[in-house]
Amino acid sequence: MTGYRQVLAVPGMASLLGVSLLARAAITADAMALTMYVVLGLGMSYAAAGGVAAALTVGVALGGPLLGRLIDVRGLRSVLLVTVVLQVVFWLSVPIMPYLILLGAAFVAGLLMVPVQQVTRQAIAAMTTTGQRRAAFALESVQGELSYIVGPAVVILGAAKTSPGVVAWGVGAAIAAGGAGIALLNPPLRAEGEADAAAAGRPPRREWLGAGMMAVLTMAFGTTTLLSGVDLAIVATLEEAGQVSWAAVVVPVFGVASVAGGLVYGVLPRPMPTWLLLGLLGLVTIPAGLAHDWPWLCVAIVGAGILTAPTLSTVADAVSRLAPAGVRGEATGLQSSAQSAGFALGSPIVGLAIDASVPAAGFAAAGLAGLAAALTGRLLARRSTARTRSRLDDLGRAGAPDLEPCEAGTRPGT
Repeated sequence: MTGYRQVLAVPGMASLLGVSLLARAAITADAMALTMYVVLGLGMSYAAAGGVAAALTVGVALGGPLLGRLIDVRGLRSVLLVTVVLQVVFWLSVPIMPYLILLGAAFVAGLLMVPVQQVTRQAIAAMTTTGQRRAAFALESVQGELSYIVGPAVVILGAAKTSPGVVAWGVGAAIAAGGAGIALLNPPLRAEGEADAAAAGRPPRREWLGAGMMAVLTMAFGTTTLLSGVDLAIVATLEEAGQVSWAAVVVPVFGVASVAGGLVYGVLPRPMPTWLLLGLLGLVTIPAGLAHDWPWLCVAIVGAGILTAPTLSTVADAVSRLAPAGVRGEATGLQSSAQSAGFALGSPIVGLAIDASVPAAGFAAAGLAGLAAALTGRLLARRSTARTRSRLDDLGRAGAPDLEPCEAGTRPGT
């Protein structure tokens, strides 16, 4: 645990992780809060609620790169100020908006969501040394898992005990408080040695958004496609067994296993390739469909849970290393967009497999999606490495460094 102590000893790191956890838990639960409001507050169908949640998710996916680019150009505090004010206005207005207006407003709120994840990842890359970075991103991935365990559960409980309108206000308050807290901390987004490089201007996209970065983004998409599908497959399996209420136990078991896996991975002596982690995650997900009741399902998903946080942390680490300092905000925004797209598409893909067959097919579809993304990422990464070596050979150099983001996520000179 020495690595974690070193990371948390970095000035400002513990405060940053604590404040961002508050905001991330609320952001994780925002779609659930809107769902509860539309169903319970407006008395409309779950399909109508799904439309609002989808509008919010699409906005988040499209807004990630936009906000990241604005952070690169305008700075952190100005972007946080705009997004915090927008979130306050939106969430205060939720209980008084009719459905159609809420639908459009949810898209705008997603488009200008407080960029907590992007900022946290950029700050980690800037505040840590190369040796500390894997442990730091492992903590960040564990933070994300804790958000998924706590956020939606608190919203559901709050809606049952109070009212969906009050819950919406609470979610908005937590998002705003987290964003304001990060603005007060004002963490550095570039390391000392990167300031001069960033001042030289933004490199063109063709220099950094190549096969290597596309490999990482593909695996980011595949990971969340798998995870979204697993959630749906768990519910479908338990519903078929007449045990759907036990999802309240099975899903937290999955989350706790992921937290444990992330903490262990962060202290391992050597990193593992992202494609290998994602491939293993896909492989261990498929046989989970053999479980037919909640105790065995708890056992079956532990393997996938253990590999979840390590896979997410290696993706974040690779993006931070492959992106030049001047465009790191845009790159982390693209990562968030890829992951949001995966979450949005995973459930429909797995749902089709379940409807066409049995719940076990849902686990198979999710696992195969992860395997396909791992293979595609591996091939793209090898292509990137081959091109780099070819360029260096043309310059008369020998021994080109391995740029494969799956291995260490490094660039020449890092």
